[in-house]
Amino acid sequence: MNEKKQNTHTGGPGGRRMRFEKPKNAKGTLIRLFRYLDKRKSMLALVFLLVFVSSGANIAGTYMLSPTIGIIEQMLNTGENLYGKLLGYLVFMLCIYAAGALAQYAYSRIMLVISHSTLNSLRKDLFERMMDLPLKFFDTHTHGELMSRFSNDIDVIREALSQGVVQIISSMITLIGTFIMMLVLSPALTGLIVIMLVVMALIVKIVGGRSGMFFRRQQAAVGVVNGYIEEHIEGQKVIKVFCREQKTKDEFASINDEYRVAATNANTYASILMPIMGNISYFNFAMTAAMGALIVLTVPDFSSISRTAAALLGGVSAELSIGNIASFLQYTRQFSQPISQVSQQFNNILSALAGAERIFDIIDTAPEVDDGYVTLVNATLDKNGEVHEADHHTGVWAWKHPHAADGSVTYTLLRGDVRFENVTFSYDGKKDVLKNISLYAKPGQKIAFVGSTGAGKTTITNLINRFYDVQQGKITYDGINIKKIKKDDLRRSLSMVLQDTHLFTGTIEENIRYGNPDATHDDIVRAAKIANADDFISRLPKGYETPVTGDGGNLSQGQRQLLAIARAAVADPPVLILDEATSSIDTRTERLIEKGMDQLMEGRTVFVIAHRLSTVRNSDAIMVLEHGEIIEKGSHDELIEKKGRYYSLYTGLFELD
Repeated sequence: MNEKKQNTHTGGPGGRRMRFEKPKNAKGTLIRLFRYLDKRKSMLALVFLLVFVSSGANIAGTYMLSPTIGIIEQMLNTGENLYGKLLGYLVFMLCIYAAGALAQYAYSRIMLVISHSTLNSLRKDLFERMMDLPLKFFDTHTHGELMSRFSNDIDVIREALSQGVVQIISSMITLIGTFIMMLVLSPALTGLIVIMLVVMALIVKIVGGRSGMFFRRQQAAVGVVNGYIEEHIEGQKVIKVFCREQKTKDEFASINDEYRVAATNANTYASILMPIMGNISYFNFAMTAAMGALIVLTVPDFSSISRTAAALLGGVSAELSIGNIASFLQYTRQFSQPISQVSQQFNNILSALAGAERIFDIIDTAPEVDDGYVTLVNATLDKNGEVHEADHHTGVWAWKHPHAADGSVTYTLLRGDVRFENVTFSYDGKKDVLKNISLYAKPGQKIAFVGSTGAGKTTITNLINRFYDVQQGKITYDGINIKKIKKDDLRRSLSMVLQDTHLFTGTIEENIRYGNPDATHDDIVRAAKIANADDFISRLPKGYETPVTGDGGNLSQGQRQLLAIARAAVADPPVLILDEATSSIDTRTERLIEKGMDQLMEGRTVFVIAHRLSTVRNSDAIMVLEHGEIIEKGSHDELIEKKGRYYSLYTGLFELD
């Protein structure tokens, strides 16, 4: 898994510091983006055709200036009545431009459909990959940084796809077509344009390169700023409790200033490019007009060169007249326009590539590995007590264990027998969080873990769920090594109530049903009663249909915790993990809920992590952990009798950190 962040910010006395990484492979990223477009080949082909029609109409319409002005010149010189012919040319020119405008409107609409459907696929792939990533990934990336992929990075790609790609193609067609027509009208004046083109290309390379570098820094800085904002908005209560408002303001001012510098530099170079190109274009226009006038006035035979070129290119008349000069001058303006547009879109493309790289970094992150092959199935018991797989819900579950050696399949009844055998674990591969842990929890037993913060209590529950895998030793579930069990099936057999509750947007009933999608309303009410949540839910104006918003912001912390317990109860698992599950509930509510919890825990294997030692007194076994080791274990009475660490904790002689 790629654990390396693209941008980081670190705290400390010196404030925050940002680090930016260079693009890994701009060419590869561009090719990969086009693979998403490749799924819409027919629509893209139509867009390219319409772009060609639009650009061709623009070029042809400009050339029509020459014969139109020629007719006017002829009328002025000879006095002939050529208004009908002039009207015909004007109508024809109008039709050409109208066709070009319709084609432009059509390809713009189609390109919007293509770009948004492409982004839909990109967002889908990104979100699906995030759902498949291990918990370790989210432990090493801030929420704001990840959200930036869905907002800022997707947005710059949208802008590049909807405008940049088509603009570049249109500009290239216009550039080539205009150059050919200019060469037909006057090779000499075209030579002057080529010289100016070289100058403009050098400017684009120098200024555009600097702009692209700062745009990449700007994109990285956006993720840092978003991450900091989200983190500190969520932590407002903590900030105010510890009077850290000014410190937080200063830190934000620092990273915000770094973002300002990157954005200012990026947009400064992007902004100065257009004025520079525009002024060069005006200078080029003036030089071309002056040169053309001199050719017409002083070198009348020079037009023969143009006629020769015209004959080679299809016989187009290229008499260097006032009409031809007018067309050529218009082509001069059109010739500089595509260069300016390409230079402008160049920055958008670079910004989009920077965003796409960040998105593909996550998509390319290795998903959570699941090499398990033992699955959880519905089962029945025959009169001899043998387990058989059922094709319908029976309320009885079994582990289906295929054996590759002989092709046989065995079934083990799901009971909830969990054992740790000499388990050693480290998060970073350097410092062991658990050291040679051995313990067992038989079906129906309640095992409690107590100890200081960082002793390894929560780590044990993380290993049972296979959020992380052990480096040494093994964990068995009903006698099966949990590494052999598919993670989804393993986690389906467990229910977990965390200290930090999380509720989803929806109703109270929907949030409880999250633990079991097949639960009926009666099942939900029964689970709420077990968790002692039915009383407060019934007092709400809409009862179980009460909307939950903002992660339960309209409920108290204790109420949210009760709903989390009800969610676990409705899942009806054989193994229950309570990680400080009653930490946010007052003592009175805790006493009331214990009766319901006794019903929930009956016949189940239960792991309890608690700082309130009164909640673990009735445990079958209590494990006292310190520095990743079990230093004491036994029942409450046995540990009190030993007068060791647990005795000191229980009697207040020693306090938990």
